[in-house]
Amino acid sequence: MKYLIVGLGNIGDEYANTRHNIGFVVADAFAFDRKVTFESGRYASIAKASLKGRTFIIIKPTTFMNLSGKAVRYWMTKEDILPENVLVIVDDLALPLGVLRLRKKGSDGGHNGLISINEEIGTMDYARLRVGIGDNFVKGYQVDYVLSRWSKDEEKILLPKIAVAVDIIKNFSLVGIDRTMNMFNKSPKREGE
Repeated sequence: MKYLIVGLGNIGDEYANTRHNIGFVVADAFAFDRKVTFESGRYASIAKASLKGRTFIIIKPTTFMNLSGKAVRYWMTKEDILPENVLVIVDDLALPLGVLRLRKKGSDGGHNGLISINEEIGTMDYARLRVGIGDNFVKGYQVDYVLSRWSKDEEKILLPKIAVAVDIIKNFSLVGIDRTMNMFNKSPKREGE
């Protein structure tokens, strides 16, 4: 079985460790876990890994966010990977900081990377792991917020979640999307519960 793992982000030092690049961070963590490194490839940095008979093509598109679909379509075609074996890791303003949500399919939610992927591959039926980046910004400053770097306090919340995201990727391939969603999509407990 072959899987395409797509971490969304923007290339360039000015975007490193920004909220919008959390997909790159998770892709890097998965590659590190599998002891593989990225090389320059067509439309993306690419690493190939394996786990219990599964092969992973891990990509970080080099096209910038709003053209991410070109990289996804190219590598799906080149590696003959079906949409149900694609997992896209993406930042999400609608989720609280550090909350992880795995979805089997869904809309783009206004995210430029997902918009591009949907247009290029012609379907929304692929898995996405949404990583909550919170919405702690003044109205009208969304772009500044997503392109800004994490605070030290935010990093403390986020870093343990990166390891959980790596586990989600592994389980997605080993036990399937439905069981993985049941395992990891737990609602955060409210105070007093």
